[in-house]
Amino acid sequence: MELLDHGLMTLGRKFLWQHRRSTPDELRQRAVRLYRESDPTPVIRRLAEQLGVHHEALRNWIRQAEADAGERHDRPSSDMLAENRRLLKETAELRRANEILKAASAYFAAELDPTRRRS
Repeated sequence: MELLDHGLMTLGRKFLWQHRRSTPDELRQRAVRLYRESDPTPVIRRLAEQLGVHHEALRNWIRQAEADAGERHDRPSSDMLAENRRLLKETAELRRANEILKAASAYFAAELDPTRRRS
């Protein structure tokens, strides 16, 4: 099966050597759309070779697109992943703030009551 270029082949090869996070969103979206709109459905490995991306990367993009569309329930959607990342950062920040407040509280308690034993 020969796929039309659509500018994807050049885009894919250009970014083949880079880390997956640096793959342009446009390439991801167009590759997934090409896979989903092709009839018959292409073999992922062959399509990935033609696009110049790793086959597992393409497979993951397709799975994530299916999860985002509500077609898969075995993995979280992109929105849920982003919310989880945000909550993890917020939790870490709150824990750091709590530790600072505990230390400050202990310091000021010792300053106010100099007869209290320091351990």
